[in-house]
Amino acid sequence: MKNILKQISQNRYFLLFVLLFAYIQSIHVRIAIRGTLDKYIFTPEAAVATFISSCILFFVIDFFIKSWQKSSTFSLREILKIFSSSLVVYLLVMKAISFLISFTFGTIEKNFNRETLIFTTFSDLIDGFIYGSFFLAYRYYKKNVVYQKKLVLYEQALSDSKINQLKTQLNPHFLFNNLNVLDQLIEEDKYKASDFLNEFAEIYRYVLDVSDKKLVSMKEELAFVEKYFSLIEYKYGSAYTLQIDHDDIAGNIVPLSLQLLLENAVQHNLGSQSNPVIIKIHVRKNITVTNNTIPKRSIKTTSGRALNNLKEQYSVFTDQKLDIIKTETDFTAIIPIIPE
Repeated sequence: MKNILKQISQNRYFLLFVLLFAYIQSIHVRIAIRGTLDKYIFTPEAAVATFISSCILFFVIDFFIKSWQKSSTFSLREILKIFSSSLVVYLLVMKAISFLISFTFGTIEKNFNRETLIFTTFSDLIDGFIYGSFFLAYRYYKKNVVYQKKLVLYEQALSDSKINQLKTQLNPHFLFNNLNVLDQLIEEDKYKASDFLNEFAEIYRYVLDVSDKKLVSMKEELAFVEKYFSLIEYKYGSAYTLQIDHDDIAGNIVPLSLQLLLENAVQHNLGSQSNPVIIKIHVRKNITVTNNTIPKRSIKTTSGRALNNLKEQYSVFTDQKLDIIKTETDFTAIIPIIPE
């Protein structure tokens, strides 16, 4: 009940427009038929009946839109399918209601003879086409407004994300630490140092390649994450471990999503060989990234902007949200997979 009242409140101006249009339409039809002006011309019962039948049509159209329209883009073929199916169901519902009313008052022969049936069906069809067109125009106008707002938020989030990526690429502290690791490896094992340098170069090459992309394939992102984690292993050894479990890696993902979560796990948790931080990536219908929490004694306070930006980017591509779940022992991020 609360949800219905909320929907009425949110769409009150459109519903008021429909009621006023139905009232003006009823006055016009009565004047055309009767040819005179009297009190009956202005009585509202016909308008109210039309308004109620229109609301039934709106419910039917809304049901088909939610059931059949999977993409956020406008498809003429899809709209025609939804509209035509809605009109058929609407006519059947109106006839069923009319039959029940006629049966109750014993007027079936009067209301369901051939001429009357043809006339009322044609009248319902015309009303369905008019009010259904109003509803579709209003529905897709609202959808376009919401989409434009999301697009603006996405562009802002993408700009912030690009800046953060560039900062990561040019972060002197990050480079200094990895160059120190490389320096140590050169003294200890030149072959291992060569492998480290190659992986380090691959990571930066991937970051540069995807900096202008909105989506990348799951296969690409998982391959990048494994390479990125190898740098973490060079530095921290077995203090941090990564486990990837997947059946099917079809679909797309916002670039560097998983890297951000790995970085988040290392930044906020203190792993050791005896008590490692275990990061698990589980890919099924969505992607679940989980790590046990071993909080550092002192860490820098973060704004959470990177995760918020990631959420905003996903909101453009899918209705499924990127969820963050924190408990005393675990941190979990659930990322939707975007179909190809």
